[in-house]
Amino acid sequence: MFERILLAVDGSEHSAKAIPVAGDLARRYGGEVIVLHIREHELGFAGDVDVETSKEAMDLVDDVVRMLKEEDTSVRGEIVRVPLGQTPRAILDTAKAEDVNLILMGTRGLSDWGRLLMGSVAHKVVHLAEVPVLVVR
Repeated sequence: MFERILLAVDGSEHSAKAIPVAGDLARRYGGEVIVLHIREHELGFAGDVDVETSKEAMDLVDDVVRMLKEEDTSVRGEIVRVPLGQTPRAILDTAKAEDVNLILMGTRGLSDWGRLLMGSVAHKVVHLAEVPVLVVR
């Protein structure tokens, strides 16, 4: 049922709540978790400006992968670098490329009004995904 689960993480406490859920589902159904972190960068007058360093991104993914491996979960990590604001598209593109059966991510649980004002990665992914999306609060 869930052979490949794409777990999108951003280092927030909300995405941290999705980690044990991904591990449980993968172990329960004999699947693999692909830990995905989107590393955004902004194009400016001074050139490319990264929102975070590659080491910070690698440390985040490595920590999540290690945590899941300690629970005997089949897991691997991936980091994708995209322009600022392209995170939802990158998650969806990775889900398609990896042929995942489920996208799993955390959210702050904003109201519809809050989503309209701020935009929400989870909200966009839920509405555009071609596979089921499980959002953890």
